[in-house]
Amino acid sequence: EALQFFKLMARSKVERDTITFNAAISAAERGGVWEKALQLLSLMAHSMVDVDTITANAAISACRKAGEWEHALRLFRLTMQHRGKLNIISFSSAISACETDAEWEMALQIFRDMARNK
Repeated sequence: EALQFFKLMARSKVERDTITFNAAISAAERGGVWEKALQLLSLMAHSMVDVDTITANAAISACRKAGEWEHALRLFRLTMQHRGKLNIISFSSAISACETDAEWEMALQIFRDMARNK
């Protein structure tokens, strides 16, 4: 329903902002449609809407929950490099993504990054 409402906003020419995009990406995460979450993230950039920590966390989590650990870690690294808007939830989601494919060395590196990021 949230994704349908988001589409309706676009058709009605209602301005979408970080909060509405976050709600839509979170809905995609809960709905298990990680590809849609990434599409929305891309649309945010194209629409020049600010990405915040909530945005990054929801997109990382959507990929993680779908078992798409490589996409989750790519988003995590990009966010870390370009935006720096990470919190304990970001790091936790990235570490959890490593469980999917037993990427323990990567999880350990993320843990080290978290310690340095304090």
